[in-house]
Amino acid sequence: MVANIATLLAMEGGRVGIIDTNLQSPSVNVLFGLDETVIPYTFNDYLWGKCTIAQAAADVTPHLSGQLKGQVFVVMASSQISHIIRILREGYESSKLRDSYYELVEALNLDVLLIDTDAGLNEENLISISASDSLVVMLHTDLQDYIGTNVILEVARKLNPIPITLIVNETPAIFDFASVKSQLEQTFNCSVAAVLPHSSVFMALGSADIFALRYPKHLITAELKQIATQLIKL
Repeated sequence: MVANIATLLAMEGGRVGIIDTNLQSPSVNVLFGLDETVIPYTFNDYLWGKCTIAQAAADVTPHLSGQLKGQVFVVMASSQISHIIRILREGYESSKLRDSYYELVEALNLDVLLIDTDAGLNEENLISISASDSLVVMLHTDLQDYIGTNVILEVARKLNPIPITLIVNETPAIFDFASVKSQLEQTFNCSVAAVLPHSSVFMALGSADIFALRYPKHLITAELKQIATQLIKL
């Protein structure tokens, strides 16, 4: 979701940054074809004081088929097992996580910074929420997800009163999408940017490419464009 929204914003001329704060299970790099063996620095290196955040930002625009008017920069978390274990055992100075957001926006003159987080609540997510201008929560039409979402929203509202938007993903075709949107907006008292259908095309692509680039005329791509537009308005 983050990769697609970033790409769509860059297609319209935006300078967009992504930071992968999922330090225990990084994944954003896969979508953009980033190979850690040829990337000089990762987000872990910044958190450990080995580089600036700008040095850890890879310009992935050339990977995106030359269809962009703007640029996309990705700060990837390290997927090396030794680095993940070090993060789990030793941690890092939490203030550097928050600092990285402001430093990256200023260093690269970004229009938008998207922070990709792990599911649920942890230290990285709480810091990210406190530093953000808006929050997007993804969920499924599942009771367990509803309960978890309610907890996240309650914490977020106490931590930082920012606009909150929901995205419902992989919705079964038997559901009335308009009804799902209306019910969730009433239940959680926030807007629903989109109710995305389950798509075998989307699932089959996996993480091999950016869906919006591979399938520019697909229904989900149209929905993703609307999501990107709504987020900018926030």
